Amino acid sequence: MRAIAVREFGGPEVLEPTEMPEPELRPGHLRLRTRLAGVNYADIHLREGSYPAPMPTPFVPGNEVLGIAEDGRRYIALSRGGGYAETAVVHRKLAFEVPEGIADHDAIALTLQGNTAWHLLFTDLRVTADDTVLVPAAAGGVGSLAVQLAKHAGAKVIAMASSEDKRRTATALGADAVVDSSTPEGLTDRILEAAGGPVSAALEMTGGDVFHATLAALTPRGRLAVFGAVTGAEGLVPITSLLAGSKAVSGFWLPNLYPSRTHLNDSMSALFAAVADGWLRPLNGPVYKLGQARQAHHDLAARLTSGKVVLDLDR
Repeated sequence: MRAIAVREFGGPEVLEPTEMPEPELRPGHLRLRTRLAGVNYADIHLREGSYPAPMPTPFVPGNEVLGIAEDGRRYIALSRGGGYAETAVVHRKLAFEVPEGIADHDAIALTLQGNTAWHLLFTDLRVTADDTVLVPAAAGGVGSLAVQLAKHAGAKVIAMASSEDKRRTATALGADAVVDSSTPEGLTDRILEAAGGPVSAALEMTGGDVFHATLAALTPRGRLAVFGAVTGAEGLVPITSLLAGSKAVSGFWLPNLYPSRTHLNDSMSALFAAVADGWLRPLNGPVYKLGQARQAHHDLAARLTSGKVVLDLDR
């Protein structure tokens, strides 16, 4: 079967098209003929060797797929690698049948990024209608869904995006105000101006100066959920700032919810229902062929994409 392999850690050039045997079907698992494989920042970190749960090389990247089971039913599934291939073997407890009427591209957007947005807002931050929520990368896969989910919950939503086009997209998704996040200089002031004061809850996935600017924009007793560090910049959390403002900073990594399917069952049911009801509209991004995985990684890392980025195995 056709697949993309990483034989050594590095840049996009290490993504190599290859032929390999069909993966073995293990007990408790499901074999899917892959239609779509999601492309995420997690794949980039995995390729670079900086993922929280690194994999030894060689491996096939891709932590989410949409595919057809041997009985003809359509599933989305979360996995630990293996998605960039014509056939994927996934654990049954991390596979969810896609309801009729939900398009393939919409369903794959809900898999990793939809679940992440849902649990960041409602499991970690416990957002309610009383909150003002700051959403970064609001035209991206997680951000575009988080804007809509938070708005539907009644919160005031302040969206950040790095370009005028992306800020217009965030407004169209329902954001109450938008902030230019193209540079960290003066970012706290721009957030406070857009929000009309401090925000009570915020998502963060950039790291470095953007993390500190976001933390500074939090109200006393505000909550900040960190789910990535795109810049790769690590720094000390300013303890004095946390104490002075009674602020809370938490980390979130979706795979920590995998051992118990209960949380994912709840979020998947809610996400499917929201799309079926029409108020949640996944933002479909660019579609690449399997052999264009290098380009997909380059474009995502360079922030040239909006919405859900996928590899189409049928192309």
